[in-house]
Amino acid sequence: MKRIWAAIIYLATGLLTAIVSWLALGILILSVVILPLLPVTAPYMRRIVDFDRRRLARYAGVEIPPPPPLDGPWLHRAQRVLADPDSRRDGIWLITHALFGTLFGAVAIGIGGSLVQQPVVLLGWWIFPGGNENSFGLHVDSWPKAFLSVPIGIVLALIMTQIPRLADLDAKWARKLLSPPKASLEKRLAEVVATRAAALQAHGAELRRIERNLHDGTQNKLVGVVMMLGIAERTLKQNPDNALQALLRAQDAAGDALEELRNVVRSIHPPVLEDLGLDGAIQALAARCPVPCVLTAEHLGRLPAAVEAAAYFAVAEALTNVAKHSGARHAWVSLTIDQDRLAVVVHDDGKGGADEKQGTGLDGIRGRVAALDGTAEVSSPEGGPTVLTVVLPVGK
Repeated sequence: MKRIWAAIIYLATGLLTAIVSWLALGILILSVVILPLLPVTAPYMRRIVDFDRRRLARYAGVEIPPPPPLDGPWLHRAQRVLADPDSRRDGIWLITHALFGTLFGAVAIGIGGSLVQQPVVLLGWWIFPGGNENSFGLHVDSWPKAFLSVPIGIVLALIMTQIPRLADLDAKWARKLLSPPKASLEKRLAEVVATRAAALQAHGAELRRIERNLHDGTQNKLVGVVMMLGIAERTLKQNPDNALQALLRAQDAAGDALEELRNVVRSIHPPVLEDLGLDGAIQALAARCPVPCVLTAEHLGRLPAAVEAAAYFAVAEALTNVAKHSGARHAWVSLTIDQDRLAVVVHDDGKGGADEKQGTGLDGIRGRVAALDGTAEVSSPEGGPTVLTVVLPVGK
């Protein structure tokens, strides 16, 4: 009985999403006719299909990995929608689910409702003046007709036991339509393996950088402080009048060493993230940028520390490039969260032509983001504009 109820609920919710699919198809057809609307409506279509993926996972216990969200600037989304096989698969699903989801859901609800109606008609037909009609159009105005509800109810109950098979059939072809092809899964597995390797490499490089900064910078300054304190001690014993100058030099050196240490700590996880959060920290970056910069950010709340740090350093590196290389007059930064992904877009009106091989730091951004299973894409044609789009999972 539990399995029957689960199947009915699955098909009934499928009927609701099928109705939504009909509406979505109308919007999709309009978007194809008015092509500039397609990049705007496509992300909403994907949300509808993603809901069906989760619905299928709850019923069948089979997780279907969702494709990446369609986010970023309008032009970027337009290119993704037109070239993306996942978008084509979403469109096919909307068409087939609108048809079969409506049919299967109507059958499940219709049979269930008819089964409930039979005992009601059998026991209550005489309450209504002139009789009553059952779900098959039979006018019940006498006990012999009322007792026909018994065999009808038995037949409906037998049909009801087959509803799970109907739900399993729906889930089977839904899984086939919504699952990415095997080649795509193999590609995704290769990407995961490469990402993990990049994460380990990035982690090792980060440790070596911190060690190098501590050894070449902070340690040398601390050694200098120790030497100056030793000189001050000897000066104090031999010529007390000159000891103050030696101590002041040692104090200045200690201050330099402390500042160096702070810079190392700041490069690991900027304290401003803890104080202001990601949106506040990037607002501070935008305020310090030599190029006028506008930040657009919804209230993000607190995100995982690694995600905040990766987003912060990506924006910091991008704004540094804007100031040094782009020749831009304006820059824009946007932060948005869509479901469980943070999208960071840095956009300028400069001359474009950014090259990752020219030491612009874009390769470092890509490696840091990939270590968190995120993506970083740069669009920078000659003549501009340059758009950096970073998408990071936030694990919510």
